[in-house]
Amino acid sequence: MLKIRTRHLTVLALSAVLIASGCGSNNNPAGNAADIHATGTSDTSAAANASADSLGKLDIKVSFYPMYEFTKNIAGDLADVELLVPAGIEPHDWEPTAQDMARITDADILIYNGAGMESWTGQVLDSASGSKLITVEASKGLDIMEGAEEEEAGHSHGHSEEAHGTDEHDHGHGEEAHDADEHDHDHGEEAHGTDEHEHGHGEEAHGTDEHDHGHGEEAHGADEHNHDHGGLDPHVWLSPALAIREVRNIEAALAAASPDHAAAFKANADSYAAKLEQLDRDFKDGLSNTKRKDFITQHAAFGYLAREYGLTQVPIAGLSPEQEPSAAQMAGIIEFAKANDVKTIFFETLISSSVAETIAQEIGAKAAVLNPVEGLTEEDRSRGLDYIAIMRQNLEALKKALNE
Repeated sequence: MLKIRTRHLTVLALSAVLIASGCGSNNNPAGNAADIHATGTSDTSAAANASADSLGKLDIKVSFYPMYEFTKNIAGDLADVELLVPAGIEPHDWEPTAQDMARITDADILIYNGAGMESWTGQVLDSASGSKLITVEASKGLDIMEGAEEEEAGHSHGHSEEAHGTDEHDHGHGEEAHDADEHDHDHGEEAHGTDEHEHGHGEEAHGTDEHDHGHGEEAHGADEHNHDHGGLDPHVWLSPALAIREVRNIEAALAAASPDHAAAFKANADSYAAKLEQLDRDFKDGLSNTKRKDFITQHAAFGYLAREYGLTQVPIAGLSPEQEPSAAQMAGIIEFAKANDVKTIFFETLISSSVAETIAQEIGAKAAVLNPVEGLTEEDRSRGLDYIAIMRQNLEALKKALNE
């Protein structure tokens, strides 16, 4: 539902002008109340309509950078999209302040990745109980993998087969994660997928009046999904094929929230999905015939990418980027790297590279960046990089390392 706030004094002033000029409401040549999704006012003057047009965009809050990139490309200029996690901040451990919570619960829509990435969303839904806030979990319907948190380094070669979806997430969508084209054009089913995923938000996605009530159950559903994820791997956006699925889920939710703009959202999503489809093809072509298929990375963020393109991720540590590997894990990685003549140890942006550099020095290899695209650095911003550009850098880094 669009939020249009018309100040009480403005309404009084406009009414005074109409009375003074002898104009009645029937003389309004263009605007009518049906054209304005308003709260608490039925003023139909041209001035009020102009004000409504300038204030009537969807107010969307998004959790961290990939969700911002996807949403902004879909919404275009039809929404104000605000990123919650600041640039350069590691999003895994970010928690909203009281001010952030107020901004979120006052918004029209909150879009987050889900699958355990944002631990704070249950708290948000509890606070938003009874409000009009629509929440969208972009990873709804995807085949969510178990993470590598408890695995010993050097023994995580089964990641490409680790498609152990949970009961909440795994509704026969295993094939969906591997065939983006099947999902790019079937918005009817995707819209239902988004609705089902909102933990009782099915009604929300189909009408603003229905969406304004019944958040008590949603809050409980959110708790189930955000406080009991254990070792689920949330990094689905690092597979371009799955990024397309997230884009379509977001598109369906925006279209349901603002049906008048559904065609525009679809056109924008189609355009952006076409770029992601090309990126997916480039990953398939670039990684299909490499000399080796395993790569060592500091953070277990690349399981979906590895699964999608036939690679094996060998993480130094687990899902948490702040996790310090044990001495046994370090020894296992060094042994694996020497035995397999690994020449590159990948580290990532936003966290210290010291562990990767220590291992690289130990085995006479080099350390290089493989970016999980969880947030932009100041350098990324200054260079005008975005999700697709950074993923192309990742592709080139992988091609180089896997062909050494």
